[in-house]
Amino acid sequence: MNLKSLKFLTSLRGENRQFAVIGLGRFGRAVCGTLHKMGYEVLGTDKDEKLVNQVLAHKLASHALQLDSTEPEALKEAGIFEVDTVIIAIGNYVQESIITTLNVKEAGVPHVVAKASSEIHEKLLRRVGADHVVFPEHDAGCVLAETLTKPAFIDRLELDPDHSIVEVLVPEAFHQKTIAELQLRRRYGLNVLAFGNGDKFVINPEPQQKLTKGLIMVVIGHNKDIQRLPV
Repeated sequence: MNLKSLKFLTSLRGENRQFAVIGLGRFGRAVCGTLHKMGYEVLGTDKDEKLVNQVLAHKLASHALQLDSTEPEALKEAGIFEVDTVIIAIGNYVQESIITTLNVKEAGVPHVVAKASSEIHEKLLRRVGADHVVFPEHDAGCVLAETLTKPAFIDRLELDPDHSIVEVLVPEAFHQKTIAELQLRRRYGLNVLAFGNGDKFVINPEPQQKLTKGLIMVVIGHNKDIQRLPV
């Protein structure tokens, strides 16, 4: 995730309580179910009646309808143009995905998130107005690779292609040593932004703060330097 993405996602918070998910495949159902469990009003749609029935049967959304999202009138009648945020989870049908994105943006939907299957698909989605484009398979693959090679990594926020903020478990090599003793800035080129247990953090910890194995530290720096941290 980059800062532009973070700014967009932050803008969804606050008063935003209504979502529509167009495309009820595996990704779309996961989005529907998660939002619904969190207490949000969610409308799921798909042109496949079987998928709509599955969502209704498993109570993954507040409402679910069968419709053709390439038809603006069908979207209007379903009330999708009145929703705060629309997630277009149609990844494998590029033409349908692009037309649907164009339909909802032209209707004035404030926030549109679209799933892409390729870089060209992403460019086309952005060209027709998508506010945020996601690559679920690509992102999941990156997370898996990092987990396999750096199991202590918990989460990452990409600032640009070369720099990140990372949540990482304090390694055994750092146990009961202070930030000053470790000389993280000199030895690794990293700065510690916070330290804690996941629920409560000390922000901008003092140099004499001792780190404890198994707790979390948040560091900022170059990706190559982050990769040099011991596990």
